[in-house]
Amino acid sequence: MTDQILTLKEVAAYLKLAEKTAYKLAAEGKLPGFKVGGSWRFKREDVEIWIEEQKKKRT
Repeated sequence: MTDQILTLKEVAAYLKLAEKTAYKLAAEGKLPGFKVGGSWRFKREDVEIWIEEQKKKRT
């Protein structure tokens, strides 16, 4: 289970986004995440599925 859960900083780096942009997407429910004690967390698998869904919207 190494690195299955990403922090906001890690997901922003993974997606090559500014942390502010990743936060905004998560807060708007556009990026799949959840809060733990007020801090955003993201399952890597959910983010990868979200990426694939975004790619399909483009075509």
